[in-house]
Amino acid sequence: MIMGLAARSDVRDAIEFAGKLADFLTEKGVDVLLDIPLAQKLDRYQNKQCALEDMDVDMMVAVGGDGTILRTQSYISHKKIPLIGINMGTVGFLTEIDPENAFSALEEILAGNYSVERRNQLIVWHNHELPPALNEVVMMTRKPAKMLHIQISVDDEIVEELRADGLIIATPSGSTAYSMSAGGPIIDPRVKAFIIVPICPFKLGARPTVVSDESVIKVKLLREGKKAIAVIDGQFEEEINYMDEIIFCKSENCAYFVRLTKDFYRKVREKLTQGGINK
Repeated sequence: MIMGLAARSDVRDAIEFAGKLADFLTEKGVDVLLDIPLAQKLDRYQNKQCALEDMDVDMMVAVGGDGTILRTQSYISHKKIPLIGINMGTVGFLTEIDPENAFSALEEILAGNYSVERRNQLIVWHNHELPPALNEVVMMTRKPAKMLHIQISVDDEIVEELRADGLIIATPSGSTAYSMSAGGPIIDPRVKAFIIVPICPFKLGARPTVVSDESVIKVKLLREGKKAIAVIDGQFEEEINYMDEIIFCKSENCAYFVRLTKDFYRKVREKLTQGGINK
């Protein structure tokens, strides 16, 4: 088996823990490839480095929080490589394992005691295809304290025209992220849906809407002279201009996650008690 390994390269604890995981896997006879920024921080693995986009491995391990998972997954989803996350972030909805259980969990995985869960992603189109979104796309103004004037349509039917601080288009995976904080519902990952969530709309009747994942969602910027920015999974930005249309639909490329348990609701209960500021 060949395993890829990525980690937050700006957090020393994550780097050191990833090094211990690499040592452990190597002792178990696993061939390990490290993401270049991680390998450069671990001298003993300088000859085992590979860019994420070039990884050709059986499984990928990412050490960090949800941001690390999203970054790693964005490079490998088109290759259908299963990803397992080890949480060294604040909340970590997308991560599967806590550090204290990491080595025993890897032993279970090496023994074949795991399943692979498939998560839908969003295709995002604005003049050309943009990187896919696993969690969400957030539209907001370029300038703080300004509002967007937008039109939202689903399958060519106008759903709403409104002014708002912004708009979130989220997948079930993203329903426990920014969408939830903005008042959107929590969606079981097995539900085939997308969520449209206005951010602080200047219209009390504008509520979050759940639509089929077979739908095509279109958002148009209506106010002349105001530019918007679309942020994909917190990783990629695209500028949107007056009367531009940004289109969302289900991607053919899914994200694949290694799961040792099926405990989505337990994880939600536990994670929702976290998320504060650690001192």
